Amino acid sequence: MSGPAKPPRTLLHERGFRSFFLAHSVSQFGDRISELAFPLLAVLILDATPAQVSVLTALVWLPNLTAVFLGAWVDRQARKKRLLVAADLIRGGLLLTVPVAFAFDAGTLAQLYVVALLTGAASVLFDTTYPAFFVLLVNRSQYLAANSALSGSRSLSFIAGPALGGALVQTLTAPVAMLVDAVSFLASALGIGRIRVTHATGDEGGPGTARLWRQAWDGLRFTLGHPVLRASLACATTSNYFTFMFVTLLVLFASRTLDIPAGLLGLALGAGALGGLLGAVAAPRLSARIGIGRSIVIGAVVFPAPIALVAVADGPLWLRTVLVGGAQFISALGVMLFDVNLNTLKAAVIPDALRSRVVGAYSTINYGVRPLGALTGGALGTWLGLRPTLWIAAIGGTMCVLWLLPSPIPAVRSLEHLDGPDQIQPHLTTTGP
Repeated sequence: MSGPAKPPRTLLHERGFRSFFLAHSVSQFGDRISELAFPLLAVLILDATPAQVSVLTALVWLPNLTAVFLGAWVDRQARKKRLLVAADLIRGGLLLTVPVAFAFDAGTLAQLYVVALLTGAASVLFDTTYPAFFVLLVNRSQYLAANSALSGSRSLSFIAGPALGGALVQTLTAPVAMLVDAVSFLASALGIGRIRVTHATGDEGGPGTARLWRQAWDGLRFTLGHPVLRASLACATTSNYFTFMFVTLLVLFASRTLDIPAGLLGLALGAGALGGLLGAVAAPRLSARIGIGRSIVIGAVVFPAPIALVAVADGPLWLRTVLVGGAQFISALGVMLFDVNLNTLKAAVIPDALRSRVVGAYSTINYGVRPLGALTGGALGTWLGLRPTLWIAAIGGTMCVLWLLPSPIPAVRSLEHLDGPDQIQPHLTTTGP
């Protein structure tokens, strides 16, 4: 008589994925701390204006405009892991300069601008390399589970990270909080460096190699020609433009207009991020019930709409704080429903040979619009005021769903559907949404 059946191995039992998961989690926690500490450093210590804060945010995302070319270059590299480690080490070293400079009373807004720009460039390198590395670690059948796990750790970081960041800023100052993020990148580099993967053979150049610009164009052409990628890109770009009008002004609005202390603001953002954890856990179950495509549509609406709650925030301190935290909760829930399912769908429809090129092209447009959104938020915040700008962000962001409705995405129920005779194919002659 045979013994009891062994329980199936989960992804976290796989050594490679577990190492990546832990490295990713540590880095995400550090990011959440600096995302609060960085603008608070500019606002509270350097007395930055709305326009200056918007420039700081814009510089972080400006390097994404080069992603279309960087993605083509990454596709030609054999050792993707080395690129991830290098990106983490660069970001950790750059962030380390901030607490050192402020320790000697030498920190300036100009330095923050430089650090923001260069860390943003290193992040583009990491993000364009990540998808190609991801498929080396995870089987296709486990894409949804892997994205759910990684998004879950990211959501946890949004819960504890802002609260820890707010406490560090309030008790030990913002530069010390930046030091924590620098250490997290170094820890991430160490964790990723320990992973053993079998890399595909890279095409690093030679007489028969196509020009870099041609490879970049191939990635852009495939992205704009594929009905799923084209519609999702238009949706995400619209959402990013308007939500970054909000992201740019959130800390400034909460600290100056709503007069919420740094520690309490961190707690509100952290508590609100519980919605992200709920969304990451619920995304696979919801997609199994209603389909991947419909989950993406719901997430596209639920993500930007709660900005309106922040726009109307007023009254006693507890109510202002609850409205900010509640908006974050609903928004985080929406972005997880959107991201987990969309990342899974994208991983299924992008060919291996084009992954970094397509991600680079996608990021150039999707993330490249974020600096424009940030600068628009700063300009409108100065011209119209902060509350009217938040209303514009809420309404405009919600309109992003209009790109999805006529596309094939709402009808996609599962990845198995894509493997059948009705598999969605790209139309490479199409050049725009």
